[in-house]
Amino acid sequence: MKIIILAGGGGNRLFPLSRTKFPKQFLKLGVGKSLLAQTIERFLMLVEPADIVVVTNQDYSYHVRSELVAANAGQAHILLEPVARNTAPAIALAVKYCIDKLGCGIDEVLFITPSDHIISPLDAFASAARLAENMACQDRIVTFGVTPYRPETGYGYIQTGDPFGSGYVVNSFHEKPDRTTAEGYLAVGKYYWNSGMFAFTIDRIMHELSAHQPDICVQVDKSWEELIENFSEMPNISIDYAVIEKSKQVVLLPLNAEWSDIGSWDAIYDLLDKDAKGNAIKGDCIPIACSNTLMLGQSRLVAGIGLEDLLVIETDDVVVVAKKGESQKVKDLVNQLKKDGRTETSEHATVYRPWGQYSLLSGGRGYQMKKITVNPGETLSSQMHYHRSEHWIVVGGTAKVTIGETEQILHENESVFIPQTTKHRLENPGKLLLEIIELQNGRYLEEDDIVRFEDIYGRVNA
Repeated sequence: MKIIILAGGGGNRLFPLSRTKFPKQFLKLGVGKSLLAQTIERFLMLVEPADIVVVTNQDYSYHVRSELVAANAGQAHILLEPVARNTAPAIALAVKYCIDKLGCGIDEVLFITPSDHIISPLDAFASAARLAENMACQDRIVTFGVTPYRPETGYGYIQTGDPFGSGYVVNSFHEKPDRTTAEGYLAVGKYYWNSGMFAFTIDRIMHELSAHQPDICVQVDKSWEELIENFSEMPNISIDYAVIEKSKQVVLLPLNAEWSDIGSWDAIYDLLDKDAKGNAIKGDCIPIACSNTLMLGQSRLVAGIGLEDLLVIETDDVVVVAKKGESQKVKDLVNQLKKDGRTETSEHATVYRPWGQYSLLSGGRGYQMKKITVNPGETLSSQMHYHRSEHWIVVGGTAKVTIGETEQILHENESVFIPQTTKHRLENPGKLLLEIIELQNGRYLEEDDIVRFEDIYGRVNA
């Protein structure tokens, strides 16, 4: 069995913590490990790292690599989509990769999973996954269904019919309902939340693609090189719409475990531990006479007085306050921000790079100040800027700086000036974090004013 983890999505349902360039799968929500790392570790109970394929895009590749190392799965495969597409093209790409690059036969079972769910206990999930593998070998598409315990309007539903082995034949799929409809599903029974996880053999999914998505199937039948070159011609469609909801071979296996796709701040509140008054508190937060409220702080003190049934989320550049039960409307906020041309939807004030991170401290007309943190042994690209000069001040660690052909070592409280259009490079040769303050001066200070000459992370052509 091969595990296909879909980690290319850039959703904003947990804005402001989740942004387009740092989406939900990389968040660490109270357990010290990202959701992607937790997903990887779940499947290491079933397969070796070399049997895991993470499908993502170029923007997230270094984040994915870091999480694989954190999960002790460095031998897993990272498969980059040539362009952004939906889950059906991503899965088709993974199928072709398994055939051409991993040597899989048509009877190989592929287990498809999102990268941003929480499931426990792990042994119950592992048992269910093995059952799904066995059912998939019976030429079926297997999906996990979660027994609903509330009239949730944020999930899709699956209606089941006759028994099939340890599960049921699927009768129909239903979109996210309104509350009245969801209450009806709970009253009727035989309805499950759609977990978005699937298992099938390569032979079965190729038959389904041929029957329902010939435009995708014809691309998979080409060579690997041709598929990559023509990937943009794939239709932008989810695997649910493309295949799952059309197939007559789908069976549902109930997942007897706790599951959440944590797709809203209400779901985060449900997940976290509560105090005696029902408050979920994370970060430097002080609730006074508050009840049933989520308070999540990232960068400063957050104080609440007399709050009830509210969600308060603070980051270093955005504060969101919402009524509980209304957090699905965060997407409306994000859409409004995008319409207004606001950059907050895409990036945090702290931006992660393969070598470390930087945070914007302040800025104004003609200047910008950043804090740059470089991990031990890491190196920024050899680069220059057409429109700005830079002044670096070391505040922690040791820096190796190359300006033109000259190398020098800087220690704490030492500084250096890099003139405009001058080739330069920054390295951390030490064993401690390197922290510098960078002051930029110029008429244009955007990140696309970088000309890279050499880069150990392969970004010269980016």
